[in-house]
Amino acid sequence: MRKNYISSIKKQFLYNRELGWKTIEQVPEEALNWQYNQESNSIVMLVKHLSSNMLSRWTDFLNSDGEKQWRNRDEEFQSEEFDFDKTKNTWNKGWDYLLSTIDNLEEGDLEKIIYIRNQGHTVVEAINRQLSHYSYHVGQIIFIGKMIQDSQWQSLSIPRGQSATYNKEMFSKEKERAHFTKDFLPKNKG
Repeated sequence: MRKNYISSIKKQFLYNRELGWKTIEQVPEEALNWQYNQESNSIVMLVKHLSSNMLSRWTDFLNSDGEKQWRNRDEEFQSEEFDFDKTKNTWNKGWDYLLSTIDNLEEGDLEKIIYIRNQGHTVVEAINRQLSHYSYHVGQIIFIGKMIQDSQWQSLSIPRGQSATYNKEMFSKEKERAHFTKDFLPKNKG
């Protein structure tokens, strides 16, 4: 069961990474820094925040507090011009670090207690906390991307009006045990 949890959670992190990245790829480079208003985040701000959070939370994950002294969270939400390459590098740095840490976890680590801002969590609780947090912000990236792209948006799930066709195709197949991300993730990442 514990081995299945690590495998499943990794697929869910990869799924979020792909959803966010497939959105960023759709957005014109000049719109990556676009904000709906001054109180809203841009895609770049969210990429900076996610990457910094991942580096803070997953560095020395089992031994030191997840909120590192070197992190400046408030800076993550300040406007800063990023081009496509800088956005991609920042995005990948955080996700790569997170996934490397997940890959190095052992089944016996899951019940260990780790701390985030002095609050104790089991490793499972900390992982679930981060999955929820990252999903929340990836959803924001997708929403911003959809606003920017408007009618040019390419759906990342079942397109509107195609649910019946999709369900018919799925139910025409034999039942199988599979992770829901199976057909979404690139074969080399899932």
